[in-house]
Amino acid sequence: MEYAALCKGVRVPHSPFLTETRIARIREERYEGDEIAGALTVVRRGDRVLELGAGLGIVGAVTARNAAPEAVLSFEANPELIPHIRELHRMNGLEDTVELRNQVLVSAMERPDTVTFHLHNSFLGSSLAENTSRKTRPVDVPTAEYRAVLEDFRPTVLIMDIEGGELDFLKHADLSGIRAVVVEFHPKVYGKEGMQACKRILRNAGFEKLDGPSTRLVWTCARADRGASPPDPLGGWSHGLRTITGAIVQAPRRREKYTPSGVMEQDGTDVPDAAVWHGKRRTHEPFAAPASVAEEIPGTWLWGGTLWSYFAHFIVESSGRLWALDHLETPPDGILFIPRRDSQDTDLSQFQIAFFQALGIDLPIRVVTDSARVENLVVPGQGFGLGEISAGTPAFRDFIHNRFGSDVEPEGSDKLYISRSRLGPNRGKLLGEEQIEEALASQGYEIFHPQLHDMRTQISRYKAARKVVAAEGSALHLFAFVGRADQKVALIPRRRSGATTHIITHLEGFTGAAPTVLKVLRDVWQPVSTKRKRLAVGEPDLQLLQAELARAGFIDEGPAWPPLEPDAIRAFLGDGFEATGETLLPG
Repeated sequence: MEYAALCKGVRVPHSPFLTETRIARIREERYEGDEIAGALTVVRRGDRVLELGAGLGIVGAVTARNAAPEAVLSFEANPELIPHIRELHRMNGLEDTVELRNQVLVSAMERPDTVTFHLHNSFLGSSLAENTSRKTRPVDVPTAEYRAVLEDFRPTVLIMDIEGGELDFLKHADLSGIRAVVVEFHPKVYGKEGMQACKRILRNAGFEKLDGPSTRLVWTCARADRGASPPDPLGGWSHGLRTITGAIVQAPRRREKYTPSGVMEQDGTDVPDAAVWHGKRRTHEPFAAPASVAEEIPGTWLWGGTLWSYFAHFIVESSGRLWALDHLETPPDGILFIPRRDSQDTDLSQFQIAFFQALGIDLPIRVVTDSARVENLVVPGQGFGLGEISAGTPAFRDFIHNRFGSDVEPEGSDKLYISRSRLGPNRGKLLGEEQIEEALASQGYEIFHPQLHDMRTQISRYKAARKVVAAEGSALHLFAFVGRADQKVALIPRRRSGATTHIITHLEGFTGAAPTVLKVLRDVWQPVSTKRKRLAVGEPDLQLLQAELARAGFIDEGPAWPPLEPDAIRAFLGDGFEATGETLLPG
């Protein structure tokens, strides 16, 4: 069926309430854009969303489609909107997720059976509050009891846009079971004092504004659970943004991965949302306040977290807070990091400089090597990293898509093989990769060694390719930043590791398409001198690899690829490796 507009995957049907201007705003994702941004920031999979003031139904529908809540219960007082909202739900298959009620939800103890709702020619002007300067038509609307909804529906997120009714609702509402709130204020109805009262009620109930998606009139706020759990791409503290005055920054004093370091407030309170999380554990542990700081840093600085010197970790773990640069009214004086470990060289390497340049960042980068007091430290949530956050928050993905390599044009072959064969014996590899390269080159693939090229060249090659085959490795993190859904990507794992899962999650989250994962490892060989999986050598079944690539449409049928010979494997590995018996094969 034909529809009037598409908004974040939601088809909006034609209705008398859609003007050409409104249709254009919906298509451009500007209609109720602040509310939608807030909802998609805080609503998580499995949430139960209570929406007061459905309007055209777009905010609730976009939330239901994109954030995967368990259920949405929407209240709309305007009876003339109800059939059109129901049609929107039907058109998008949301009838089982979103329940719509033509009622006014009342939180006060005294609840009348009906209330008068004032209809205006523009549905945006309709309200419970009578406006004598506008011509309206009164209509009686049935009410519902908020306490009963709390008990029966058990909402975890509240979305509210009720044209001035939010102050009275918040005055009497029990918010103890609500984790997050998205609310539009209407000071034209109750004045600036009423808006401040709404904000005060939310703060007193334990909610804190998330600066990233919030504006003066639309607040997205959540309970202060900052840093209590790993960063979540779907909501929570990883989406927040706040400024700490007089912050104390402490660099690591040991070489271990998990060390007392990070940020505390000037009164000695730990700042857990400034810690970088590695999977399910924060790498920066609470630390004791120094007797005196080594340096005073004036001005306003953006907290960057850990500055890694290792390429893969730098790309993934040192970039996760840079998204805030697109959400600050005034640029900071620079970006502040601490090193990964003490004694680390803190001068920026060429690839680090190139990475910041690819993002259009020309701010000073400063590394605190001991301790420092910062006049103002802007602390964004961790929007990217290792773990589930490898999918990236919406704000981080938008930041990367809008900035990274935006001035680099595609150039190169439409078929690309990203190789590890020239990285050397101490970086982990695939056995027989030279044979793979030769076979793919005969199929028209460019054999690409990223470490031999500058970052702009890498970006241009990744943009140009329509088909990409890659030995699993950190180059795919860089590819994911510029990759597109119309590109086909095949990944050859070279080990059994959680790092492979992070790469796959990164690719899916940023390109919008899942890679073809080629499970062709017959065995994994580990150096006897270390348990580090990144140094493992994978032994692929080359004939199976050929068959899987052909089946997935990456190569044409051709002469059979010869298998790896056991003597050749032993000759290459020598006595320094032992077979783990770990296989990764189909089925």
